[in-house]
Amino acid sequence: MNRTGFLKQTKRGLLAAAGIGAAILSIVAAANTAHAFPQLSLPGMSAAILSSGQAGPTPAWITFCKQMPDECAFDPSESAVITLNSETWKLLVDVNERVNATILPVTDQDHWGVADRWDYPDDGMGDCEDIQILKRRILAEAGLPRRAMRMTVVIDELGAGHAVLMVRTNRGDYILDNKRPAVLSWQETGYRYVKREGSEGAAWVWLGNQAAPIVTATK
Repeated sequence: MNRTGFLKQTKRGLLAAAGIGAAILSIVAAANTAHAFPQLSLPGMSAAILSSGQAGPTPAWITFCKQMPDECAFDPSESAVITLNSETWKLLVDVNERVNATILPVTDQDHWGVADRWDYPDDGMGDCEDIQILKRRILAEAGLPRRAMRMTVVIDELGAGHAVLMVRTNRGDYILDNKRPAVLSWQETGYRYVKREGSEGAAWVWLGNQAAPIVTATK
């Protein structure tokens, strides 16, 4: 991106920042009332992804956890799996769509001047991991267990590293992604799954580069 393009994005981000707090509060309010308006049919059953041993988190995640320890805290009393019903499914879909529409995607290099930084997109701009972290915060505030919502590193359709939010449910593992408006089972995304936060402790777990079939971005 050239400087002119980034300045335009920055201006948009600054303008968005003035109202980003209100926008996020609106998303939280909608999430908190979503259970009262079941409108979506449940997805079909799918298999959970398999993990195979511990994996090291990214250095940027370690830095983020030092700055935001509550975001990385592990609570073994929480459920590791969400019982998916129509209200909860609608909540996941709504939060995914609303956050994607609210936050302007921008790379860490253009945003912060560094290759990789994990943070809340409080100024209205952020890259993939920032957007997923915000989704998890909103869903946790709506009552879903943080332990069942795991930050996950994948290789995308372009062969690049990408972060998604994996929601572990009794109907399989589903992916919230800033690249797609739909919430898909992990097998439907077309990504290769590298590692994610663990569900049994603070350590990350290795997913072995498990591949999912390629689907279109508009599904």
